[in-house]
Amino acid sequence: MNFKDNYDDLKLKQLSIFLTNNKGKLYKVLNLLAENDINIRALSLADTSEFGILRLVVDNPTKGQKVLEENNYTFKISPTIGVELNDIPGGLSSILKVLYDNDINLDYLYAFTHEKTDNAIVLLSTHDLNLLIKVLDENKIYIVPSDEVYHL
Repeated sequence: MNFKDNYDDLKLKQLSIFLTNNKGKLYKVLNLLAENDINIRALSLADTSEFGILRLVVDNPTKGQKVLEENNYTFKISPTIGVELNDIPGGLSSILKVLYDNDINLDYLYAFTHEKTDNAIVLLSTHDLNLLIKVLDENKIYIVPSDEVYHL
């Protein structure tokens, strides 16, 4: 698959939400999304003793952004990409080897499985997503279009 310069269709809009590390904060934001019929596709939470960054890919990022703004959450929209890989031992390592061989350093990653295939999807973030997409495409690694992830 050769994407040329049409990389925007591949970039997922990830919601990165700042949360203080207090009882109920995670529940409140996730419940708020649920009450507004926003479905979570993937989730990662990195925390310290004081705060956490909740990273979410949801089925409707525009609606998610609006709900968070209306409820005064501190967040940002950041792009990430999803690649499909075999859900077997070594599946992720094979992708990481390509990145290593091409001197690409990841800022973070998180993965999820879904019922539509026997494969997993790993979400990748780096400072140069266009280069990442180019390298993955050149190495025949399937990049899942954003609309496909949103509609799983």
